[in-house]
Amino acid sequence: MHDAPARPDDNPLASEPAAAAEPGQDPGTAAAAAQIPFVATKEHRRFAEFAEAVRRDRYVGLCYGVPGVGKTLSAWRYAGWDIVGPYLRAFRFLDVTPVPRQAMASRTIIYTPKVHTSPRIVDKEITFLHERLSWGIEWELQSGNEPARITQRCGPYAELLIVDEADRLKTPALEQLRDHHDRTGIGLILIGMPGIEKRLARYPQLYSRVGFVHHYRRCRPASWHSSWPATGPGCTWTPPTSPRARRSPPSPASPAGTSA
Repeated sequence: MHDAPARPDDNPLASEPAAAAEPGQDPGTAAAAAQIPFVATKEHRRFAEFAEAVRRDRYVGLCYGVPGVGKTLSAWRYAGWDIVGPYLRAFRFLDVTPVPRQAMASRTIIYTPKVHTSPRIVDKEITFLHERLSWGIEWELQSGNEPARITQRCGPYAELLIVDEADRLKTPALEQLRDHHDRTGIGLILIGMPGIEKRLARYPQLYSRVGFVHHYRRCRPASWHSSWPATGPGCTWTPPTSPRARRSPPSPASPAGTSA
């Protein structure tokens, strides 16, 4: 006897108010990402290239960097998650709104586990996001828009799963992610702190599937200056002077009567 397919309205967090973050999303991260203006720096462009490679080849990718460098914001920007996340939460078969162009372009879902997350919850929440993105894109692409034809669970139209704060996951939850990656063929990116690559190296079944590793570095002032948008007519922005430059003593004046 086969398990009955999940209905589109089987929201694992349906009891939460509509204004809350979508399943698998930290409310604090959602609010911060929605309010902080985004600057497309060189590091963000490198992350986008990395994500495209993982999505294209359906490998497992690791992205690590110190806090505050922009890993989460880059992931949200790449996936258009401020638009795609609420769309997936409100998805209904019989009342399908047009799929956001961000979803059609990136075909990416973002999942942020809670601090204490069991493998069962991980499986339920990523399946919720995966199914609705795949169903929505399939609905948009097929000519007849026949709900009866959209029956495959975790279909191929969702191409990339980005797991933020992957350091929170214990070994069983990481194994659940590997199982989802193996069963569905979706690309997988784990975002975490420096050292996550050494931790995962202890689990050969997962680490053997890692095809790309990306170090998200701090932006240099020159990158800020070239990417920062003007805020008004005639406005300019000058990168701050580095602490080392501020501490350097002034060069001694040339003695009088000598030529440079």
